[in-house]
Amino acid sequence: MTAEIAMRIGMAAGQVFHRGAHRNRAVIGKDTRLSGYMLEQALTAGFLSVGVDVFLLGPIPTPAVGFLTRSMRADVGVMISASHNPYEDNGIKLFGPDGFKLSDTVETEIQALVMAPSDLVLADAAAIGRAQRLDDGQGRYIEAVKASAPRGLDLSDLKVVIDCANGAAYKVAPTVLTELGAEVIRVGVAPDGFNINGNCGSTHPGVLQEQVVAHHAHIGIGLDGDADRVIIVDETGAVIDGDQLMATIADQWTQSGLLSGGGVVATVMSNLGLERYLDARRLKLVRTQVGDRYVLERMRADGYNLGGEQSGHIIMTDHATTGDGLMAALQALSVLIRTGRPASELFRAFEPVPQLLKNVRVADANQALHAASLVKAIASAEARLGKSGRILVRKSGTEPLIRVMAEGDNCDLVHSVVDQIIEAIPRQAA
Repeated sequence: MTAEIAMRIGMAAGQVFHRGAHRNRAVIGKDTRLSGYMLEQALTAGFLSVGVDVFLLGPIPTPAVGFLTRSMRADVGVMISASHNPYEDNGIKLFGPDGFKLSDTVETEIQALVMAPSDLVLADAAAIGRAQRLDDGQGRYIEAVKASAPRGLDLSDLKVVIDCANGAAYKVAPTVLTELGAEVIRVGVAPDGFNINGNCGSTHPGVLQEQVVAHHAHIGIGLDGDADRVIIVDETGAVIDGDQLMATIADQWTQSGLLSGGGVVATVMSNLGLERYLDARRLKLVRTQVGDRYVLERMRADGYNLGGEQSGHIIMTDHATTGDGLMAALQALSVLIRTGRPASELFRAFEPVPQLLKNVRVADANQALHAASLVKAIASAEARLGKSGRILVRKSGTEPLIRVMAEGDNCDLVHSVVDQIIEAIPRQAA
């Protein structure tokens, strides 16, 4: 990800989303990585050069970009972030005018232009775009988050620890909780360009767990670098994942008549315990491939309003166009207030089935996946598990890794079949 590539992406996206004779506009947000400054300027140059005006949002959560793209009637939205990755990484997420992430088809069209810059058409001198800062972007998003909570939500009886991962929500998340009345203990709110996700946030919850116990807080909330995912920590310091959170919200929404579609959309990584929990309540669990975008596509296609991932992407299409960690946290807090039960009871909706995930680094993931030895080992492992569990072997979408996951009622058997499969993966030089 270089400045040149970012500029080309701006040019290509601007060209693809150039709609009609009006002045087209893009909104650009970012997290707190040092490289965000560079990529922000490069993207801006790209958009301006093809005649698209740019509104710069500064550090702001990913879901805020989706919200503001639609709210401001922008033609395209951009978030500069590598989500939960360390500061050395960065990436670009694109949103269409409806505020939703782009389809594979549109992304492929933009990618083709990036790879063929001679097909990019520069604006005439008089039509070059203009750039300006949007000073109230965070404030607009804060109001949208509060509006997503049940009417009259009052958190004045709660002590909450919030870990913002030194990321995009370091201002907005504590502000929302404080304005709703909570006593807030802040963690990960001092970004310096290098410390985003550094031993903090949803992927490194140790400090959050310690702070919840030390301050005798009712609950802890851990966001990732761009705040589109969340984990919960109960009052004992135990971590609650996205599966448990989806189960709790689904149950509450069912009782309130708010759940649409008769179930929840999740990925193949969600625990079998969640599926059994929902089935016992005559609710469906619809599984998709890994990735919040695929969850969202299925939700929109089939009329579901709740979905997400075990990792903490919780998507509530009645309120947001993408996963929103802060909005999901408010749903959790509202249930906590309404029931009066401690988090350690409330968010243990089901007993998770033993699940094990291991990663193997390889030189060529596609080649490794199709190796005869691996195919045979997977078939053998599935026969051993039978109907009491399931196996998932897939390649990582971002690294040269093979991910091996198994789950089942017998913990020892789960560990055995995972090791059996890993042993069969060709040991290539990686």
